[in-house]
Amino acid sequence: MKRNKFSFFALVIGLMVVISGCNSFGETEKTSTKDSGKSDGKKEAVEKVLNLNNSSEPGSLHPGTAEGTHDSWILEHAFEGLTKKTPEGEIVDGMASVPTSEDGINWIFKIKEGMKWSNGDPVTAHDFEFAWKYALAPETASEYAYQLFYLEGAEAYNAGTGTVDQVGVKAKDDTTLEVKLAQATPYFLDLTSFYTYYPVNKKVQEENPKWFTEATSYVSNGPFKLTEWKHKESVKLEKNENYYDKDKINLDVVNFVILEDENTAWQMYQSGELDLAYPLPQDVQGQLAQSNNKEFHNGPDLAVYYYNLNNDVKPFNNIKVRKALSLAIDRKTITENVAQGGQQSAYSVVPPGIPDVNGDYQENTGNLFTEDVEEAKKLLAEGLAEEGMDKLPEFSILYNTLAGHQKIAEAVQEMWRKNLGVTVTLENTEFQVKLDREKAGKYQVSRAGWVGDYVDPMTFMDLWTSDNSHNDANWKNAEYDQLIKEAKQTMDQQVRMDNMHKAEKLLMAEMPIIPIYFYTKPHMVKEYVTGVYTPINRYPQFIYADVDMDAKE
Repeated sequence: MKRNKFSFFALVIGLMVVISGCNSFGETEKTSTKDSGKSDGKKEAVEKVLNLNNSSEPGSLHPGTAEGTHDSWILEHAFEGLTKKTPEGEIVDGMASVPTSEDGINWIFKIKEGMKWSNGDPVTAHDFEFAWKYALAPETASEYAYQLFYLEGAEAYNAGTGTVDQVGVKAKDDTTLEVKLAQATPYFLDLTSFYTYYPVNKKVQEENPKWFTEATSYVSNGPFKLTEWKHKESVKLEKNENYYDKDKINLDVVNFVILEDENTAWQMYQSGELDLAYPLPQDVQGQLAQSNNKEFHNGPDLAVYYYNLNNDVKPFNNIKVRKALSLAIDRKTITENVAQGGQQSAYSVVPPGIPDVNGDYQENTGNLFTEDVEEAKKLLAEGLAEEGMDKLPEFSILYNTLAGHQKIAEAVQEMWRKNLGVTVTLENTEFQVKLDREKAGKYQVSRAGWVGDYVDPMTFMDLWTSDNSHNDANWKNAEYDQLIKEAKQTMDQQVRMDNMHKAEKLLMAEMPIIPIYFYTKPHMVKEYVTGVYTPINRYPQFIYADVDMDAKE
């Protein structure tokens, strides 16, 4: 799940909200416990409203083209896949009954009776087949198409060397979806709950290819439906009355205000305009972590914070230069004095929380490099000499607009200046613009983050294969590619894990990216809000949340 996030216009809007004390989400919150005026003194039914912040304007709210957490947080509540996960992480029935497979290759999903889209259309197996093939189609140019390459014929179709009919997904009728994988995949059922595997209403897509760009034409199948989208300002979700499990959905309205400044979000939370705030200002979360505030929540996150080095740009093409930059960063100072969210310094790329054959994968990996300023100086001098350069020319760190990213970039900037004598400038931009520039290779060093799409090391390790669309470092290594390919082609867990450990060591030996820390998930939730849960690889989920509106008032 790609990256993490926030425009000046949105900041001004947010500040206006704080100053005025008015609600920027419309009138829904004002309906809370209003008396009906009836002689019996009874109160009207109360709309349960949850207000929170999304840290960037969504880049795409189409399951087939979405790629970031600024998209997925909304999609995860507006859509549902063949399967879904419980708050405890168990894979259970979603739109379909969870099947079993004798060979791990052939799967048959049966769409459950009564599944409907938000517009009342039935959800069919054809919608899933259509959605998966849409994401794979070369002309769609989906950044996440590779997550469907587990299907037989999918990679060839996406590359233009195969046909759509050869892709291993077929709706036999309205309720039966046959899936054939290229090879057995241990985490395939986990993937069917991921947003690239969500269905798309085939009829809606064919009648209006831009249905997903505005709330008025938006159609989804999850617990909530999109009813308002004021671009770069706010997004409004409402309970989907056509959702099969609607009786378990307590919230009537969910309002996202789009804020690229976590300080403004924190101010709005303190003033009661937000019920859930994430992310938090770094100094604030540091203070809260030391307090007994019952509204502060934190926990592990299946995610790594890192810097891309553009391997196509000289001298970042040189291994020694890349390693020098990594070894000159004091991660403990960043985690304890800058990030302040209980993060763990990263000396590898796969975070804790993923099982190995025995024990935890990251713990078994250990530290694959150590910080060493003197070694960094030596490597930098050797690398520059190999490139025919006397010194490292001035370059910039690109990051998306967020005070936290800026503070980390400033810390790294100073460490590189002090330890290596390097002059670095800082450049911030909107999150989607940053993603676009990385794709185009128009950067030197860029801030990045990756949240695991599923609970397996492969969700991190295949990022840096030569043909992965998210390999923004533009690094290529044939040995690495082969190790990952072999790991994907076997069900033998020992072989899989051994290959990925070898690949990770190779990755850190060549250092095309610089890991900084493993994320945590510090966030605030008002005490009158219950039922919010935080899967290890997802933002806080409010599907089953409830709000005590009397206490809120």
